[in-house]
Amino acid sequence: MAEADGAEDRKPQSDEAHSAFTPPPGMEPDVPEEDQPTSEFARPAGADPVQPEPEGSAFAAPATYRAAQSPPAYTPGQGFPVAQMKESPWQDRMRTMLRMPVDVRPVPELVQRHSETGPAVGRVLDLTLRIGELLLAGGEGAEDVEAAMFAVARSYGLDRCEPTVTFTMLSITHHPSLVGDPVTASRTVRRRGTDYNRLAAVFRLVDDISAHEIDVTLEEAYRRLAEIRRNRHPYPGWMLTASAGLLAGAASTLVGGGVLVFFAAAMGAVLGDRLAWLCAGRGLPEFYQFVVAAMPPAALGVALNMTGIDVRASAVITGGLFALLPGRAVVAAVQDGLTGYYITASARLLEVMYLFIGIIMGVLVVLYVGLQFDASPRPEEVLQIQQRPLIQIAASMVLVFTFAILLQQERSTVWIVTLNGAVAWVTFGALHYAGGIPPVPSTAIAAGLVGLFGQLFSRYRFASALPYVTAAIGPLLPGSAVYYGLLLIAENRLNEGLGSLVNAAAIALAIAIGVNLGSEASRLFMRIPGATSAAKRRAAKRTRGF
Repeated sequence: MAEADGAEDRKPQSDEAHSAFTPPPGMEPDVPEEDQPTSEFARPAGADPVQPEPEGSAFAAPATYRAAQSPPAYTPGQGFPVAQMKESPWQDRMRTMLRMPVDVRPVPELVQRHSETGPAVGRVLDLTLRIGELLLAGGEGAEDVEAAMFAVARSYGLDRCEPTVTFTMLSITHHPSLVGDPVTASRTVRRRGTDYNRLAAVFRLVDDISAHEIDVTLEEAYRRLAEIRRNRHPYPGWMLTASAGLLAGAASTLVGGGVLVFFAAAMGAVLGDRLAWLCAGRGLPEFYQFVVAAMPPAALGVALNMTGIDVRASAVITGGLFALLPGRAVVAAVQDGLTGYYITASARLLEVMYLFIGIIMGVLVVLYVGLQFDASPRPEEVLQIQQRPLIQIAASMVLVFTFAILLQQERSTVWIVTLNGAVAWVTFGALHYAGGIPPVPSTAIAAGLVGLFGQLFSRYRFASALPYVTAAIGPLLPGSAVYYGLLLIAENRLNEGLGSLVNAAAIALAIAIGVNLGSEASRLFMRIPGATSAAKRRAAKRTRGF
């Protein structure tokens, strides 16, 4: 028996017995007190364990979660009151929902009926992209294009959609469910043109699709979209060319020109327009079209200067520049940047820079050739604009009227935008000439009124704001500052010339920011749609500075 016990003691022990951390038999672990692991939540020595801890203490025991005691959720239990969203135009409704997080957007009510099997996802996405393509090609801002795409998709039952717009690419993704595969479609904008008549027709189509009172099937929407694409321009080509000449003549009168200067500027703009059309027919890029279009007005101005006739030859060139400056593109670029679409804004600004450089090259070549033939341009006369209030107001109205025709606007909007442009010039003249305020803040305030009135007109007629805004900023464009800078550069006064061009860029940015600020200020007079909890999230908060 004793031998058996000794044999049992001699059996190999387990791995745990041979562990390096196992103390030998008969020894107790001796660990210093300061090396003992302590928890920051451990009760301090001497604390009374019987006395309850105050609420919120780090040492208080966690309470059991109860639904009745839970804090109020961000989304109310009854959901968002979608009925309030119907009372505002679809632009406001869609823009409000786009600026909401996806998980708190209100559930849409089906606007347009479809078959019992559900909406045709592929056709709805294709229709949405085609509508967005026409809007983006017509110069609409990226946020408004996304709002229109979102309105069309939700109206046909595709509520979980995310549209994305860049300068030349549109895409939309539909998530049928949390477990279903997403469906994505995209479209590239190949050609961009200016036709506000077509833009207004697309807005009417989107408004009818998003309206509960009108039944627009997919087939009907495709048919109307095809008619919009085939729609002819409201004005013939000869009227566009004549409008370009009248615009340049009115601009030359605005900066102090007389009758002879008016006809010279008009003739130069007409020749430039025809040469640009010829280059476009040969397939030359738009950059070279602007180079060619800027040459005839500059050549006529230099020729008048060389004849020795006592006229403001500089006003001829300045009037020609008014017809070429890309004010519409500048406004769209700054609007996209202020609303958070930085990629699209950068692309638009790059386009503006190329077109502006093309204008500079065309004018500089003519000015340099004129200097070689002993032409004596007088830079100081560019800034000496004679104040003729009544004549300048009439010239500004003619300028805006012809600009609206060049933009292919509807006839019913031409007179409204003409009055809006007259208000802008009167405001600028009162601030700058009568009040002595510098041109940049005066321009910003006048452009703000243009944006405010244009946005109010567009909401009244449930249309795009571009037809009521773009032409109205024509009299505010910095044609004189641009020509003055180019003239100084041609005379080898580089620093002064660059300073004048920088001043022209500042005026252009003031126009764009003023128009956007006026458009945003118009919403102070309107009730923003959405629930009370969603009203606190109106602005597009994409970044917070960190």
